[in-house]
Amino acid sequence: MFAKIIENPAYRERVKVFWDRLQAGQLLAKKLQEYTGDGNAIVLAVPAGGVPVGYALAKEIAVQMDVVVVRKIQIPWNTEAGFGAITWDEKIVLNQVLVEQLKLTEEEIKTAVLITKKNIQQRLRMFRGDKQMPHLTNKIVVLVDDGLASGFTMLAAARSVKQRAPKKVIVAVPTASLGAIELIAPEVDEIVCLNIRSGLSFAVADAYENWYDLTDEEVTNILKKK
Repeated sequence: MFAKIIENPAYRERVKVFWDRLQAGQLLAKKLQEYTGDGNAIVLAVPAGGVPVGYALAKEIAVQMDVVVVRKIQIPWNTEAGFGAITWDEKIVLNQVLVEQLKLTEEEIKTAVLITKKNIQQRLRMFRGDKQMPHLTNKIVVLVDDGLASGFTMLAAARSVKQRAPKKVIVAVPTASLGAIELIAPEVDEIVCLNIRSGLSFAVADAYENWYDLTDEEVTNILKKK
């Protein structure tokens, strides 16, 4: 399987193409109009940054929205970067090439994984409470984040979702590195990414005029509105 890629060629390799995450979600919705009002479709957003994107997208096409908690496994000496990701159901995906480059020990990996798992449990309580994950069997699942740098967080999310036998898995993101697209494409049915960029360096924030890290309170408030 190799995903169908839908992009906006006018945005290819450009920066500052979106005002904010809400506008980006609205623009993504224009590429997903065929699912408008489809009761069998569900948007699953990755907190934190994916929640306003997913909220705007789901609102525009009038489908259900929920969250999936996935977190990068932080590099011990650089918490802004990760060497893999873990999902809400504890599926672990490691960037083996990076692990080898960084010469991470088994103990360092184990410690980082444990820290990430604790963080996921905290965020599950914060954003889901005791609410169970929605049933995804035979659903059209649209996985949303505000952007993909390495792509490993979304890859982990997609693999967990696929285990639940959905009808179709779509990844919808405003911006992504070409490497992330190539990583995820063999694992999902469709990728909608308006702004694809290649090159040696990539930052999700570069695609936005108005970019900042969302607080947990902001995420919670958006989820209350859905």
